[in-house]
Amino acid sequence: MNLTSSTLEALAQRLDDCAREARDTVKITDEWPQMDWDDAYAIQDAMRRRHLQRGARLVGYKAGLTSHAKMRQMGVDTPVFGYLVDTFSIEDGGACKAQTLIHPKVEPEIAFVTKAELNGPGCHIGSVLAATDFVIGGIEIIDSRYRDFKFDLKSVVADNTSAARFVIGGQPLAVNGIDLRTIGIVMEKNGRPVSFGAGAAVLGHPAAAVAQLANHLGARGESIPAGSLILSGGITEAVAVEAGDNVTLRVQGMGSTSVRFI
Repeated sequence: MNLTSSTLEALAQRLDDCAREARDTVKITDEWPQMDWDDAYAIQDAMRRRHLQRGARLVGYKAGLTSHAKMRQMGVDTPVFGYLVDTFSIEDGGACKAQTLIHPKVEPEIAFVTKAELNGPGCHIGSVLAATDFVIGGIEIIDSRYRDFKFDLKSVVADNTSAARFVIGGQPLAVNGIDLRTIGIVMEKNGRPVSFGAGAAVLGHPAAAVAQLANHLGARGESIPAGSLILSGGITEAVAVEAGDNVTLRVQGMGSTSVRFI
């Protein structure tokens, strides 16, 4: 680590304050170019502690930048990982207040709910499928705290991979006997299709993203507990939204889930 503990805490407070006040900031590496990966995840950890200290509950994790489309959109080539707390959750069909976010975008995801603990290193797709209770459609609402949604990989890790809100809904689906690679999705904005894709867009198989997450956590002495919700990553490029927009995600075999912006 290259940054002091006091600097890490100050940067976590800056990003947390930006999220709570819906204001942006320049990316961290503009000011601290020497920040390394350990620093970036330490800032994310400090942000998580701040959420928990305010009474939020950790409900799971998310993988980010896992599709080739997202990697191209953001100019990166490596997945990143973050956490989810219950205060990020919006009920299926519910409303998201656009003014509480800076520049929100939505992306379609396949979400996993675990029935057994997942540990790394050595976690693989088979391990994930065996530990999965069910999969279900999810809309992640991302909202980078960085000005103009411009960041490098270390800065976005520090910012909890742009996590902001999420919606889960539709029909839960058991993973036995299905191929998540070929499951198709359509995302609509205001009744018009804006994104099409299939599960294979996420690292070739959505469970591969969960396995990488487990291995990442394992290297840090953590695991994915049973009962966790995991967003496996955007299947398509993110789509910008604003007040007045309605977004619906339709996932093959899993029904639909939606959110409206007010």
